[in-house]
Amino acid sequence: MKAQSHFAFAFIAGLMLSLPAAAQQDQSAAPAQPAAPAAPAAAAPPAPSVPLQEPGPTATAGSTPSPNLAVATVKLENGTRASKMIGAAVFNDQNQQVGSVDDIILNQDNKAVLAVISVGGFLGVGGKLVAVSYTQLHLDNAGKVVLPDASKEALNKMPSFVYAG
Repeated sequence: MKAQSHFAFAFIAGLMLSLPAAAQQDQSAAPAQPAAPAAPAAAAPPAPSVPLQEPGPTATAGSTPSPNLAVATVKLENGTRASKMIGAAVFNDQNQQVGSVDDIILNQDNKAVLAVISVGGFLGVGGKLVAVSYTQLHLDNAGKVVLPDASKEALNKMPSFVYAG
């Protein structure tokens, strides 16, 4: 009985020691891929639209990621993301909340021309949508959306904005 327990222990120990080796992949069978040439450094700051390096092949299960993949990083120096504006509270210059930005409308030249403001209601229910010129909105130093000289009453008296298509 003692010999059987030694044999079982030796068998299990040997199996456990061989598992890490079995889990490793044989990298010698993979064909060698030439290294991609390094991208030249830009002499000037990047333009608003930066061309991206073509991505390499997609990694699949059991393979290593391609060294040819590139990630482009573009830093916004001046401007505001629309996703940060939409849903933001709108305040007047007396720091009273008068509504929230519901949408931003672009013209054919892709310039923001209208801000759709939701006025009144509770949690988006029962409110009214009105449109104001996008140039009337301002961002203060803290990033708060300000509509100078606005009031809830004045915005509620404006004609309702209706999406047409």
